[in-house]
Amino acid sequence: MSIVLGAIADDFTGATDLANNLVRAGMRTLQVIGVPQGALDLSDIDAIVVALKSRSCPAQDAIGDSLAALDWLQDQSARQIFFKYCSTFDSTDDGNIGPVADALLDQLGARQTVMVPAFPVNGRTVYQGHLFVGDRLLNDSGMEHHPLNPMTDADLVRTLSRQTPHTVGLLARPTLAAGPEQARAHLDRLEKQNVRHVICDTLDEADLTVLAATLAQSALVTGGSGLGQALPAEYRRLGWLENVDNAGQLAPASGASLILSGSCSRATLAQVEHFLSRFEGFALDPIALADSDDQITEALAFARDRLSRTDPVLIYASATPDKVKQAQEQLGVAAAGERVERALARLAKELVAEGVGKLLVAGGETSGAVVSALGISTLRIGEQIDPGVPWTQTHLPGRETPLSLALKSGNFGEVDFFSRAFEVLS
Repeated sequence: MSIVLGAIADDFTGATDLANNLVRAGMRTLQVIGVPQGALDLSDIDAIVVALKSRSCPAQDAIGDSLAALDWLQDQSARQIFFKYCSTFDSTDDGNIGPVADALLDQLGARQTVMVPAFPVNGRTVYQGHLFVGDRLLNDSGMEHHPLNPMTDADLVRTLSRQTPHTVGLLARPTLAAGPEQARAHLDRLEKQNVRHVICDTLDEADLTVLAATLAQSALVTGGSGLGQALPAEYRRLGWLENVDNAGQLAPASGASLILSGSCSRATLAQVEHFLSRFEGFALDPIALADSDDQITEALAFARDRLSRTDPVLIYASATPDKVKQAQEQLGVAAAGERVERALARLAKELVAEGVGKLLVAGGETSGAVVSALGISTLRIGEQIDPGVPWTQTHLPGRETPLSLALKSGNFGEVDFFSRAFEVLS
């Protein structure tokens, strides 16, 4: 069997989120970090997810990286291409969702694609083109305070129209509820009217099933990971995908347990607070990190003193919006984030070398920095911890046993995620 799905994800945790849903739906999935430079053994792989760090970079850089990933996936004969972005659709008015989607469409010679950011099981739904997080509109969900991509407009048709010169349309719930044939006919009508991008209403899993049936043979689909859980059933119906048992089976985990958290989302802040009610943690301060490396030295000492115990160790830079704003005002927005990422990446590199074998990282930018620092190029996707977050494994040079790694998007996971994740792994 050939590679069925080739996905391009705009950050590392988003890539893992999609890969997790594909595995849960029975696709053997490999996540690669950046565009591979050498040959890979893909003999038992159904889906490949290329993880980029292109969500918040300049639009032209995002386009270049995404087209390089597309070239590689086409070389692997992927039947369908999936452009994966966050279920909160976070991007600036200059991009990068619209510009990257346009570039991918041009390269594929396609005239239209859909936008399906919804992930109902995680509370992300779309109605009349408006994105909800739980029962709140996107711009009232906490995402309006995002340090890099604040989202102040829940109307996705309007939001995307600011990112592309092409017409943006809507596949509304009543049409979707009528079934795949009617949905496909509506998309065809919009294409004849030169509507290039179509926001899709999605309220529940049934809507995702209809969308998968409508879109499985499209050259390009875009969205969050929710659509990824529905597509494999359609691939099987088309005869593209075999039935596989234990698509997410990994080797036994070993080594000490470490949590590195750089996310400042509401969900992660609650997870940090819950963890600290049971265990100790070490807080990093971006302002102190700017002055010297003393905090890194202290954090290493804190971790080394505790990693021999059975409890996981937490080192975190997660902070409330007020504290984040204070650091950004003093250091600059980019510099504040970069200092935290560098510090957590350095801690990961040193502590994994000293015996950490189970590593959980919270936050997309932090995950990207940690994966880069460790020199990770591939991740085999395993079992789910919470919706959107699986354990993965990778082999590092000079290490006999695999490193078990979980990359958590800031907004994902139940409040007890940090403590429960390691129980799931064991």
